[in-house]
Amino acid sequence: MNEDDTTTGGNRHPGTRSAASARVSGTPAEGLLAAIFESCEDAIVSKRLDGTITSWNPAAERLFGYAAGEILGKSIRLLIPDDRQHEEDSIIERIGRGERVTSFDTLRRHKDGREIGVSVTVSPVHDASGAIVGASNIARELGDLDRARRALAESEARFEMMADNISQLAWIAQADGAIYWYNKRWFEFTGTTLDEMKGWGWKAVHHQDHVDRVHDRFVEAIRNGERWEDIFPLRGADGNYRWFLSRARPIRDDSGKVAFWFGTNTDITEQREQNEAIENLLREVNHRAKNMLTLIMALARRSAPGNDAFVKRFTRRVQALAANQDLLVRRAWGSVELADLVEAQLSFVTDRTRTGLAYDGPKVAITARAAETLGLALHELATNALKYGALSRGAGDPRDGEDATGQVTIAWSMDEGRFRMSWSESGGPPVTPPEREGFGSSVIRDMPAASLGADVRLDYRAEGLHWTLDAPADSVTGGDAGS
Repeated sequence: MNEDDTTTGGNRHPGTRSAASARVSGTPAEGLLAAIFESCEDAIVSKRLDGTITSWNPAAERLFGYAAGEILGKSIRLLIPDDRQHEEDSIIERIGRGERVTSFDTLRRHKDGREIGVSVTVSPVHDASGAIVGASNIARELGDLDRARRALAESEARFEMMADNISQLAWIAQADGAIYWYNKRWFEFTGTTLDEMKGWGWKAVHHQDHVDRVHDRFVEAIRNGERWEDIFPLRGADGNYRWFLSRARPIRDDSGKVAFWFGTNTDITEQREQNEAIENLLREVNHRAKNMLTLIMALARRSAPGNDAFVKRFTRRVQALAANQDLLVRRAWGSVELADLVEAQLSFVTDRTRTGLAYDGPKVAITARAAETLGLALHELATNALKYGALSRGAGDPRDGEDATGQVTIAWSMDEGRFRMSWSESGGPPVTPPEREGFGSSVIRDMPAASLGADVRLDYRAEGLHWTLDAPADSVTGGDAGS
């Protein structure tokens, strides 16, 4: 082929399609090349190194809208949007070095001004002496499949960027639990490779005291298709162990069958250490506070010699405070389950009576303030019941000569933003209203009313005392109504 061939862009007399064919039809091989040039579905455009277009096949006309007579002799830059002119600069520089520009996706300008997505490949064209005299551009419009592939590649790039830069160690497992992918964070922390970790190789970096438990719980979650959560230490590349909170959830296909598992491991070492320090501090504070309460009880006994009834009652109230404090310390002075509070405050009752006390209600987490207020009220009610009310007749009490019938029922509920609690006695001695009200009545009625904004009622029914409390749920739960 000479420098006037279509591939070299040598023709200087643009014409019709047949004329273009004639330009490369001097030999059978050239005729075949011309047929390919004319019938190819991809746009084939030749240009000189200065960008002047020297050949233009019918596919180029269909793609860009220009007839050969309109475009031949003009600059290829006519097809390039203003914000992509730098691409042509780079292409010419690389072609000048003899490089081939492999397929890349970009935008080009149609005759009507709109931009079209294309995939472009550019190759250098040499003359008979081997010198680079131009370039051959092949352009193909990006179709639905190309756009889908491009979107997939972009999605994979975004996923890789996110997965490798989150703080957690992340992984993906097959439906049977065999892990086949980890993010970069996993390998950075463990110092391992995918070949070492794939499948169930992760067990190698687990602590021997925990690995069997972790494995068994994970297998159970896989068997049941349920979310998995566990806490355990993992060995780092430096040989030291750190604690992680690990969670995994099943990823299901359209039929609802588990297809994959996606999991993360979050480093909670510092959090655990901080929690342990707080717990130790709380235990120390609790210990010192209880020592102070013991000192207060000793002072009360010395300050009221001979008044054993006062000292005994005062001591019990202090002990009720101590019981509340123990419970709150165990919960880090956070929320307390109401059922746990009832058990803690009435343990001294169950120690003295084998029957006669029952409680029931939904699971409710209450604040430390509510726990202190309700705990003292319950303790006071129980003390009165033991001394004067239904619990003064324990099961098989020798004073009765028969099984006792005294009963106390504690119930609570959450309904429409209200917390309600009741204490009901029955089967005890006949009840008569007290002639005067003392500090105990204040603990039972006035303190809950003031602290919780509650409506508290004491009903001295003949068949047994009935105490009710009705308060805004938020004042008791702090906004968490429990379940």
